[in-house]
Amino acid sequence: MATAGVLHGWLHHHAPPPPRPAPSQPPPPPSARNSITDGAVLHGSTVQARDVQGGIHFHPPTAPSSPSLPVPRQLPPVRARLVDREADVRALDTLRSRRSADAPQLMVVSGFAGVGKTTLVARWLHEQTDSFPDGQLYADLAGHSTEEGSGPVHASTVLDGFLRALGALSVPADTAQRVALWRSLTAGLRLAVLLDNAYTAAQVRPLLLGAPTGLTVVTSRSQLTGLLADGAAVHRLKALTTESAVELLTVGGGGQRVAHDLEAARRVVALCARLPLAICLASAQLAVRPHRSVSALAESLSQGYGPLDALRVDGEAVVRTALDLSYRLLPPSSAALYRRAGLLPTDRYDLFMLTAVSAEPTAQQNGTDTDAGADADQPYEGYAADTDAVDLALGTLVEANLLEETGPGTYRFHDLVRPHARRLGEEESTSLRDHALRRYVDWCLATATSAESILTPSHRTLARDYTRPRVVPTAFDGPASALAWLDSHRDGLMAAVRLCAEREWHASCWQLADAIWPLVLRLRPSDIWCESHRLGLAAARASGSRAGEGRMLTSGAMGLRDAGRHEEAADWYTRALEHATADGDTKQRAQAINGLGHLSLLTGHLDEARAHFEHSLRLWESVGYARGVALSRRRLGETELEAADFPEAVRQLVRAHDELVSMGEEYEAARVQATLGHTLVLDGQHGDGTAKLTWALAAFRGSTERDAHWEARCLAWLGEAAEWQGDRDEARRHYEAARDIYRLLAPDEAQRMEDRLRRR
Repeated sequence: MATAGVLHGWLHHHAPPPPRPAPSQPPPPPSARNSITDGAVLHGSTVQARDVQGGIHFHPPTAPSSPSLPVPRQLPPVRARLVDREADVRALDTLRSRRSADAPQLMVVSGFAGVGKTTLVARWLHEQTDSFPDGQLYADLAGHSTEEGSGPVHASTVLDGFLRALGALSVPADTAQRVALWRSLTAGLRLAVLLDNAYTAAQVRPLLLGAPTGLTVVTSRSQLTGLLADGAAVHRLKALTTESAVELLTVGGGGQRVAHDLEAARRVVALCARLPLAICLASAQLAVRPHRSVSALAESLSQGYGPLDALRVDGEAVVRTALDLSYRLLPPSSAALYRRAGLLPTDRYDLFMLTAVSAEPTAQQNGTDTDAGADADQPYEGYAADTDAVDLALGTLVEANLLEETGPGTYRFHDLVRPHARRLGEEESTSLRDHALRRYVDWCLATATSAESILTPSHRTLARDYTRPRVVPTAFDGPASALAWLDSHRDGLMAAVRLCAEREWHASCWQLADAIWPLVLRLRPSDIWCESHRLGLAAARASGSRAGEGRMLTSGAMGLRDAGRHEEAADWYTRALEHATADGDTKQRAQAINGLGHLSLLTGHLDEARAHFEHSLRLWESVGYARGVALSRRRLGETELEAADFPEAVRQLVRAHDELVSMGEEYEAARVQATLGHTLVLDGQHGDGTAKLTWALAAFRGSTERDAHWEARCLAWLGEAAEWQGDRDEARRHYEAARDIYRLLAPDEAQRMEDRLRRR
């Protein structure tokens, strides 16, 4: 009975109250009743038994369960073949291995549009699937969407999708509550999240995982440096190598055509800037046009603005569209700097250059207002505030991966960005374009003149004409940086000379050709030397500058001489002599006569050469030009060396060396020292001669007086000295070193070294 009492109590407690039928509702029919006795009706759970024994356990019915959600695997599919990204995959592996055990890991992969960021990261995460058993989530944040009216996706929208993918039955409407639920749901989960095409750090931050078991990878065209404060590790993805880019071009229907015309294929991938997106689009063009040659494709890509317009998907120029959107997202100051930089005929930029071209024209400035004959040492009108503003605008362009930082304070455009920036720059007004280009020429002239004063301090600097206000030249910390600047900017400087000739900025044209003198003296780029002085000579005559005309004739003749065009050089020297004689310029007369003597020396007319050098020496002595006197002595020493009068050659060279050292002309003194060492070796004074050659070689290799031509010449002479002493191994070592340098400078001399190596 006790058991029956418990059962009765349980039934009484759990039975729901009987329903109250509506007044008009008839009582339930007997078939619907659970009758135990005549008048008893039971509702809800019912137990019926004759005898109940033992312990009683009650199990209420279980509600039916919902089917479980699949583990989210949302990564986009990737190509089966990933070309030339092994090093990047290793870099991502390394970044992941360095993760802190107690902090969520965040990685940012940035790079230019079309460089393959999404493909790389998705492929890498696919290979890491086993490490993330709780899932892999993906969201395109549309930071650079090209669709009309669209923009960066709000974090709240992304969270809604992520929370539902993880099984949340109810998603709060408030963003902060969604973030809190996101952190709660993912705590302890081994989860990977790919946030693709992010716009800013602020867009990403609400989506970051809060637990150390997860991994978030963000891709963006911007570097998202703001995420560094959140512990982000950053990897910047660069373009493919040329070989890998050609390999990617073969994917599709053009493989055989690529293999049969590799030179054209290299041109195609160069025009595509070795970007995977552009190369794949070019490959698709070969696939859909099976009879089109790779050369024809290269030709079409080189027209107009190149791949910006030629590479299309469904009629849309995707590369240009991507750049247009990146440009539209720039603040006004960075956009203006982007346009002006695109106008400049150079592929290298620095803060001083861009500050110069960013100065706004004044009402009085019309491109012809100049500070004629300004002293090169005149104080510059400063741009401190402008420099700060330009620096900030530069930082934005670098952050957006539209400009690459190639070294401390130096920058370059990506190969596909530069024509895009140029196209936008050409849309500026004519006056603004002229102003920016004029300022660029001024910067070239001012910086080249500064380098000239450092590298050839005794070389007479002629007057310089600048527009107002004066630009601030790029600063140098010594001869090495000045020469390195001239070398790295040689193409831009030559382009500036051509620009001046084209626009008839005559004074700037010949002055710039004159200012790059140390470049042609030290590194001897004969093509630049000859062309710049031809244009400079015409400009000097057009501007009526007699001093400029004389300088162009004498220094231009030197370039023709070094290029082996002796007859032309003799003609220029003769005209220079006539010009100087008419002007009564003794110093320039001596320079022209000395040049004619050098031509006689090179062509084997030693008596004629000796007479010219002695004449030029006397003229320079008469006007007190000590440097010219020393240089004439050097040439006399070389003449006696050629005549095999070694004692007289040594006497002249020693005296020239001492005079140059006393004037602080270390570079010219090193050249004389090398010739003296070679002369002593030929005269049988092997030890002394080798020591002087070794000293000169160290000077030319040094940080201040680096000269590859003379470095190679010293090595060749040291090789000869070793060979005459019977040291074949030492001779081979010197000849090989000289050959390697000459391969980049003078192929004929490189072949001469090869011949010596074969004869040994």
